[in-house]
Amino acid sequence: MRLARITGTVTATVKQPALTGAKLLLADVVDSKGSVLEAALVAADTCGAGVGDLVMLAQGSAARMPTQTSGAPVDAAIIAIIDRVTTT
Repeated sequence: MRLARITGTVTATVKQPALTGAKLLLADVVDSKGSVLEAALVAADTCGAGVGDLVMLAQGSAARMPTQTSGAPVDAAIIAIIDRVTTT
């Protein structure tokens, strides 16, 4: 799992049928301090996240485990909206 900041939305009117109804968001993978590690990743939302939210991403085969993305051709899914990150 990775932390990411939602930076935008993605609209695709023509897509693979399994993605119909999926909310697609643009996310920057970040470290615990908020520095961008990887920019502009498209992720399927399973939690109701929005622009500016800090989220937890599942990638690879784990991204297809939530009910909303099961069987869909996704490589990243938003599985949680983060309230707080604490480091020592």
